[in-house]
Amino acid sequence: MAPFVVVLSVVGLVGALIAAVYAASWAMAPRGLLEAGPFLSGARPVEHAVSRYHVRWYAVSMIFLAFDMEMIFMYPWALVVASVGVKAVVEMFLFLGLILVGVLYAWREGALRWA
Repeated sequence: MAPFVVVLSVVGLVGALIAAVYAASWAMAPRGLLEAGPFLSGARPVEHAVSRYHVRWYAVSMIFLAFDMEMIFMYPWALVVASVGVKAVVEMFLFLGLILVGVLYAWREGALRWA
């Protein structure tokens, strides 16, 4: 059997599964108009969704993303550090130093202060 036949059959099976899920959702959905939107389990929103967050949360989220990127780079590094040797350790400490400089700058500028 040709390889593209297997791929096409899997794509067809996935398409049929998606169509079945949509058909089941349409069959089980309540008829008529809803009185309220889906926000807060059907209750009407009192305020805009974006207005709830204070601007200082954006600085915290940027610091979180910096550490998240650090973890993305550290997992593959941990797999190859034994085979690469001292060079990999030096490079990772330089990278961690750069992240630390960014955190110290954010701390100095008051991005981590809540008051």
